[in-house]
Amino acid sequence: MTERRRAFVCGHPVAHSRSPLIHGYWLRRYGIPGSYEAVDRAPDRVHAFLTGLGAEGFVGGNVTIPHKEAAFAACAEVDETARRIGAVNTVWLEDGILRGGNTDAHGFCANLDEHVPGWADVPAAVVLGAGGAARAVVEALGSRGIGDIRIVNRTLPRARELKDRFGGGASAHALGSLRDLLADCRLLVNTTAAGMEGHEDLQLDLSGLPDEAIVTDIVYTPLVTPLLASARRRGLRTVDGLGMLLHQAVPGFERWFGHRPEVTDGLRRLVEKDLGS
Repeated sequence: MTERRRAFVCGHPVAHSRSPLIHGYWLRRYGIPGSYEAVDRAPDRVHAFLTGLGAEGFVGGNVTIPHKEAAFAACAEVDETARRIGAVNTVWLEDGILRGGNTDAHGFCANLDEHVPGWADVPAAVVLGAGGAARAVVEALGSRGIGDIRIVNRTLPRARELKDRFGGGASAHALGSLRDLLADCRLLVNTTAAGMEGHEDLQLDLSGLPDEAIVTDIVYTPLVTPLLASARRRGLRTVDGLGMLLHQAVPGFERWFGHRPEVTDGLRRLVEKDLGS
């Protein structure tokens, strides 16, 4: 009899997560006996949950806001990408040891690879924001050889902290300098919550971007954020954030269930329908 494996997504809150929808789709598509469950744990309970996965019957799972740094601390071993980012979003048990990784950078790159092949061949990229998501994006950009990464944040010290973390070609800038920074930028990435449903828009002037620039937003609710809508009006190439969510799920599913899944149009349509698009 084939073993039935259990995986999870843990957050607080977690009911809004589309991860059970994504992984459930793959389990059905590939006929794999298993489950993927949403688990809500408050911050004071997440360490005990993660370090007791075996007793709970789980082989691993995803960790989402606000637990990614707590997961990093709970793991006995983490991969190099997670170490550089300082956060874990994927955990698994291996030889009884809790190990962790971070697939957000992979998801970001794979999303752009799918929609704008050759995207990394740019002289400069601008990253809006300096939070946890920005860490993953800066890691992704550096991994693809982009040597000029300009981190722009409302609070300059936060941008400097991120720049110092990654070094290399990263630089920190205040929001007021954005217009000048866009003049030779070929890739603009929003990692902030600006434009997300329930949040105000950045209301950026994109007129200074070159005509060949790419604009992408990690936000996927709504799929077309005000930033992407503005970029489309300018005729720029755009990539929404849903693909990052879908692609970051691939390595975890393969690790827990032993089959590398595909991100298909059918999966995207399913999640878009759930988002109300």
